[in-house]
Amino acid sequence: MATNTSDRPECWPELPLSSWEATRATLHMWTQIVGKIRLGLTPLVNQWWNVPLYVTARGLTTSRIPYRERAFEMWFDFISHELVIETSDGQVKKITLSPRSVADFYAEVMSTLRSLGIDVKIWPMPVEIANPIRFTEDHTHASYDRNAVEKFWRILLTADAIFTEFRSRFIGKNSPVHFFWGSFDLAVTRFSGRRAPEKPGADRITQEAYSHEVSSVGFWPGNSGVIDAAFYCYASPEPQGFKDAPAKPPEAYYGKEMGEFLLPYEAARKAQSPTEALMDFCQSTYEAAANLAKWDRKSLER
Repeated sequence: MATNTSDRPECWPELPLSSWEATRATLHMWTQIVGKIRLGLTPLVNQWWNVPLYVTARGLTTSRIPYRERAFEMWFDFISHELVIETSDGQVKKITLSPRSVADFYAEVMSTLRSLGIDVKIWPMPVEIANPIRFTEDHTHASYDRNAVEKFWRILLTADAIFTEFRSRFIGKNSPVHFFWGSFDLAVTRFSGRRAPEKPGADRITQEAYSHEVSSVGFWPGNSGVIDAAFYCYASPEPQGFKDAPAKPPEAYYGKEMGEFLLPYEAARKAQSPTEALMDFCQSTYEAAANLAKWDRKSLER
């Protein structure tokens, strides 16, 4: 059954990066803190599938995290604007999401976990960003615009539904739709089933992430000085001719600096049917990657 994704304007709110960059940067660091807690307490799953967050009807969640004889879950509630921590023995703690520094947020999260009898140590250094500041020392990022965060979550809800439908069409190895807090993007990845050549000089994270051939699509809210909000698709390893392959809709293009196809969020939002525009982007870029790399599509697709 197809996902009932809406083209209504409220499902595709306007959210230029310039309107919430300070909040985006702060929220990025907060999700890294929560994500690193999950990373520190869960066993490695292929392609780091044990570390992302997941879109929920209220925000983003870690899902269940085992801890000794108990379990707990942490989620960002973007309706009540709280970080909720709930344990399997019925304890619930809430931390208000409001303008506050990363250092202050980090201190309260860790002290709240200790009050629940959860002792976890994480590396307090952000990853995958330029000029990182230790969480304990970050008083620079301290913004929180509730309205912008709600719009961001609304976009994630919409994109998650479309990516989930796109995922359902593939019966080969296929990632969940998940939110990677390192790069701060929502993604779903298809696998050909073949191992990929090892990337020269790759670190452990990259080696695990790209151990097999992939075609990945996702949504990124942008990064100051790099790009505004956009949907993306890349292939790894990138087959010859991929960058010159046709992509839909017409606004999609191959960004040479990024090394991936891009569909600006604004272009999708303003399309006659944003849902169809995004699905066309997902399908056309996947087909380019799979055809050029000679994937066994007949056995991989529903």
